[in-house]
Amino acid sequence: MINSVSPRDLNRSAPRRTSRRRTLLVAALCLLPTAVAAPANSASAAPGGPAAAPRPTLTAGEAVASARLAAIRDEPAALQAFFRALPKGGELHNHLSGAVTTEYLIQLAAEDGLCIDTKTMTAVVPPCGPGTRPAADASTDRAFRDALVREWSMQDFPPGGNGHDHFFDTFGKFGEVTWRHRGKLLAEFADSVTEQNQFYLETMVSPASESARKLANEVGWDADLAKLHARLVAGGKLDTVVAEARKEADDGDAEFRTEAGCATDAPRPGCGLTVRWISQVSRGSTNERVFTQMALGMRLAEADPRFVAVNLVQPEDWDTSLANYRTQMRMLKYLRGVYPKAHVTLHAGELWPGLVKPEDLTFHIGEAVNVAGTDRIGHGVDLVHEDDWRKVADTMAARRVAVEVPFTSNAQILGVKGADHPFETYRAHGVPVVLATDDPGVSRIDITHEYRYAAETYDLSYRELKDLARASLEYAFLPGASIWHGNPTRDGYRLAGPCRHDRPGSDHLRPACRRILAASPKAAVEWRQEAAFRTFERRIALGRAGS
Repeated sequence: MINSVSPRDLNRSAPRRTSRRRTLLVAALCLLPTAVAAPANSASAAPGGPAAAPRPTLTAGEAVASARLAAIRDEPAALQAFFRALPKGGELHNHLSGAVTTEYLIQLAAEDGLCIDTKTMTAVVPPCGPGTRPAADASTDRAFRDALVREWSMQDFPPGGNGHDHFFDTFGKFGEVTWRHRGKLLAEFADSVTEQNQFYLETMVSPASESARKLANEVGWDADLAKLHARLVAGGKLDTVVAEARKEADDGDAEFRTEAGCATDAPRPGCGLTVRWISQVSRGSTNERVFTQMALGMRLAEADPRFVAVNLVQPEDWDTSLANYRTQMRMLKYLRGVYPKAHVTLHAGELWPGLVKPEDLTFHIGEAVNVAGTDRIGHGVDLVHEDDWRKVADTMAARRVAVEVPFTSNAQILGVKGADHPFETYRAHGVPVVLATDDPGVSRIDITHEYRYAAETYDLSYRELKDLARASLEYAFLPGASIWHGNPTRDGYRLAGPCRHDRPGSDHLRPACRRILAASPKAAVEWRQEAAFRTFERRIALGRAGS
């Protein structure tokens, strides 16, 4: 396992600050030992209630980076360089099958000798008979290649078209490619994550999918969940599937290490990335299969540290998904009692008026939080349509249930963006927010795009962007103590514990700080990012970054 030993939406116009003189003047603050007050629109001004602790002030380095960001608001190339270089925490919400570029999937299809059904543009097994052609033809036939890219992604998708159906249909079209090469897909995506200055990855896969399906069919359904679980584990049946899933992960890791050259003198960038798996559960399946996949993923998370959580996938608006939603939340509530060490993160509220009946918009996030007891939710787009939505948001804030926000995915699938998106509403209620990509290969974007979109659309300050990156590690499913004091979403990110008097990036740390960084995977990754922020800010002060 990798390191397991380890565009812009115009609904809201942003004020423009283009004075280079101001940038140079503020850069002088790098020479000062004192901090400066945070601007009123920064994260330090987010509501925390009368009991909230004083928010940290900007450091000199943050002031310089803030001024640089303000100065280049109207300079696209400089903005892109700034956001590319910005440390961006962890990637917590993505599906490995949809993460890599479509061009890479076409390459893998050709290498495996797969064929393409020319009517549906679906990859199929050879031999290539009538109505199909070799995927390898895409290397010499540009029109064929471009058609595949459009069918397997959102490339050139027409504005106003049914993005929802086209998006989800892509997975069936390239599915014959992705299941064969977990390790190669990971090597490709891990490089992208690392090269964009992220330090941690949680990615979703479906472990031992066929064996889980067979076991579910064997045990059948029983509304008495305790009896159903007992049937699953009887005679070691579920443990057999767990062992298969672990072997599958071993094979994927081996393929990854080979593809990435991790044992060579020239390892690829992704070899140094910390990666964990989240087990997907197909919410549109039968109740017995959903329960079996849940139990498998949670038992796996307690047996193998490479696996950390379960998540429900497939469209939340499918008839079966809607009909069984409450039952599935009850399943998770029961299984959390059986497997208390396993985490849960749920696609919840990936809905919008017109996609489902009004009554279906009123309870999904609330049930995920209050019944399933989820640790995080993904999307959460229909928040304000929930019954007593303010109470739901406040509960999420109080329990520190983070929301994973993939802006481009929400725009492509649901048509929700800008002021319609609940991003600012979550933040106003103190809910932890992390940015994510969902399926960057399908969406044709990367995490840099999502950070830039957030900054331009919601006029975010540098400190707010920095805290979004910090949140993506603070709310990651990594074990161990955090380097931050208390509730940083409410109180601001302030160093605590043995490392509070040490400087990230320094070679001279106190022994107590070294010990916690060695003992806590979470603290180690967070500290690594803080060192990267210091380097980023120093390079801006010297005119070497974001320009």
